Amino acid sequence: MNPIKLNLTGSPREIGIQHGRALYEQIRSQISIYESMFQYTSKISWSDVRDIAKEFKSPLQSLVPHIYSEMEGIAEGAELDIFDIVALNCRSEIALGRFSDGCTALSWKKSNNARVLSQNWDWTATVKNNLAMVSIEQIGKPTIYMVTEAGIVGKIGFNSAGVGTCLNAIRAKPMISSKLPIHVALRLCLESTSVGSAVKTLESLGGVASAQHILVSDSTQSLGLELSPVGNKYLTEDASGLIAHSNHFIENHYVEEPPWLSGSPIRLDRIRYLAHELIANGVSGDTITPGLLRERIFSDTYNAPQAICCKEDESRHISTRSSSLFNIVMNLNSEAPSAEVVFGRVGSGEEGPVLKMPWV
Repeated sequence: MNPIKLNLTGSPREIGIQHGRALYEQIRSQISIYESMFQYTSKISWSDVRDIAKEFKSPLQSLVPHIYSEMEGIAEGAELDIFDIVALNCRSEIALGRFSDGCTALSWKKSNNARVLSQNWDWTATVKNNLAMVSIEQIGKPTIYMVTEAGIVGKIGFNSAGVGTCLNAIRAKPMISSKLPIHVALRLCLESTSVGSAVKTLESLGGVASAQHILVSDSTQSLGLELSPVGNKYLTEDASGLIAHSNHFIENHYVEEPPWLSGSPIRLDRIRYLAHELIANGVSGDTITPGLLRERIFSDTYNAPQAICCKEDESRHISTRSSSLFNIVMNLNSEAPSAEVVFGRVGSGEEGPVLKMPWV
């Protein structure tokens, strides 16, 4: 797979128009995929999805007018209705956990001034051709480098200030549409200059609309944000400098979270075990490399198909099958933050080449 690489710059509207034009076909494909997923998992049409998306218009315009302007630009560039784009960016909230995202994330302290942030992103393979590597250059803000789905303004990646984000989906109620959609919250983190400023921004804007976990790091600290519209819990690094997360809350008990992915606790225990095994073998500092993490952690198939390296469960409907679509390992320091991305299931023999962010 040779993913599209986009360099976006200018005003929010200009950034959106560039995005919409460049990913014209991929955005339409995403809408078709999510239309099928909503129909299968929730029995609602795309027209109904767009109607629900309208609930987010006023909060987005009020809380994050620059991001809403970017969404309008995406719609203009892709020649779509604005609520098609709002719906894509609120798909986690509208689905309210009925989609079966996976994902296993890990933050690891290299030193007092460097962190490694990494994850496998698990999702339906139908979207893999609609992923893009995107850089966004905005006046007065750090430059963003992320892997995202076509039409979505914020996802997994890092910025030139050394702030990075990973995402773990959570299935829990309630959803409150007057708050920030999780993909917008990710974008705000990626516009921040530190973990502290990211948390302050999310709190000052009233928090998020649905239960999710964002693992956010900079060079000096990592924090696991177990977010919900009715209360948050923040996870700090353990004695070994680690934070690991999968798809259930560890400390946030404010929400109603039924068990939904039986493999999630197993993956969490497994990634902790593998990381501590590496520590026991003397891995630390600059020996915590992307290649080592891919080989020793993110290619792990224990408890397959619900493994860290997730494989499609063919007994499930195609709309709810997940597999690891990419792995990202970010080296976060204040001087020259960077990342390596591999599309596909690492260690499977079918993964793509190692790609660098930033790219030339």
